[in-house]
Amino acid sequence: FFYKTSVTVKKTLQYNVPITSNYFFSSLCGSLKFEIRIHRLHHTFSTFLSHLFASLKIMSSKPKVVLAYSGGLDTSVILKWLSEKGFDVICFCANVGQHDEDFSAVEAKALHCGAIKCVISDLRKEFVTDYVFESIKCNALYEGRYLLGTSIARPVIAKEQIRIATEEGALYVAHGATGKGNDQVRFEMCAQALSPKISTIAPWRDPEFIESFKGRKDLLAYCEKHGIPVDAKPKANYSIDENLYHTSYESGMLEDEKVRPDESMFKMTTSPKKAPDTPEVVRIEFKAGVPVKISNLTDGETIKTDPLDIFLYCNAIAGKHGVGRIDIVENRFVGIKSRGIYETPGGTLLREGHLDLEGVCVDREVKRICETLSLEFSRLCYNGFWFAPEMDLIRHSINYSQRDVEGYVDIELYKGNVIVVGRHSDRSLYNADLASMDIEGGGEAFDYNPADSQGFIRINSVRLKTYAALRNACGNL
Repeated sequence: FFYKTSVTVKKTLQYNVPITSNYFFSSLCGSLKFEIRIHRLHHTFSTFLSHLFASLKIMSSKPKVVLAYSGGLDTSVILKWLSEKGFDVICFCANVGQHDEDFSAVEAKALHCGAIKCVISDLRKEFVTDYVFESIKCNALYEGRYLLGTSIARPVIAKEQIRIATEEGALYVAHGATGKGNDQVRFEMCAQALSPKISTIAPWRDPEFIESFKGRKDLLAYCEKHGIPVDAKPKANYSIDENLYHTSYESGMLEDEKVRPDESMFKMTTSPKKAPDTPEVVRIEFKAGVPVKISNLTDGETIKTDPLDIFLYCNAIAGKHGVGRIDIVENRFVGIKSRGIYETPGGTLLREGHLDLEGVCVDREVKRICETLSLEFSRLCYNGFWFAPEMDLIRHSINYSQRDVEGYVDIELYKGNVIVVGRHSDRSLYNADLASMDIEGGGEAFDYNPADSQGFIRINSVRLKTYAALRNACGNL
């Protein structure tokens, strides 16, 4: 920090020394700029000095940054690097359901590497109720295949990171996302929407950091130099992102789109080939489009009603039967195509159940509009616009459409397949008499005359006949 201070002292007839002064303290560190002004205050000279030195002490303290910390190689190096750059680093680790994560070890490593504090936040329930179930309600699917497992976790993490930064008085947040991926966009768009005054430090876009660390070898050398513990286990030849919604695998050997994934890498699902030979049937109950209960009809014993317990059981039962694996090439927001392998067992099960119940509870035209909203929801979530006004509009509209999505769906799970075997709703729009081929008309409740279809078809075919006439006239059928 550098300071410029101007002081003007005026003589008076009193014994003490009243002063008129302006003090300007401007930080030239990054984007941190603030100013303390004391204008035309009359103090004794000793009081003035005490205020001056107190201000200088405040101004000279290190700036705080809240780092999204995983305990891995990259973020551990970033933690030490930020400390060397003069920051007080507060590490933040989000528990969103990572498999077999030792959070006490993560905290200990963060403190060992120089963090002044490490905050571990259990976000699992919030993640399920406010993000995963929101995605299920609108049947979200990016590019027709991807259930948004990584994308949907970023807003809940960013929200907590900003909360901690605000609470700690930090003017910066930092992350370890690369400059080629989607996560840098997601974290920073969410952060800017939640707190525009907090700036983001992204080391993997910093020229000095990139020049210093050109690969894993440089990172390991830095760790050795600074005494940063490194996992002794051999590193997998691909990257993994995990939360309770899904596990994703990409990069490394998987960048060759022809390479088949190794069976040993999967964490949440059994291979369909090795899944049980006996199917199981579960009943999922929904209210306002949200899962409220799951029962195992096969064992007759298992019942879950807590939102987190429901989802964890969905993962367990669907994963057991090999449900939820995909291998795709998708389009990143930054313009790069990326190959990703995903396993999302619970999400696949719940989405199929919700889709089926909507079939009996939602009006045809409302359903058509919701399908469009679902596409937009998926695109916005994938691209990092969770806290955007257009996303608020979509979510409110989806909530309105789900008022009558209430009832249950029975689903059979068998060797990677999710098979709906029955459904019921007290708010169903389905009428068996009206749909029956064995009952003339619409039954007692509806006045439906099949003969009316003739006029219906004739009116709807007018534009088709007009178009055909034009093609004939042009000689182009």
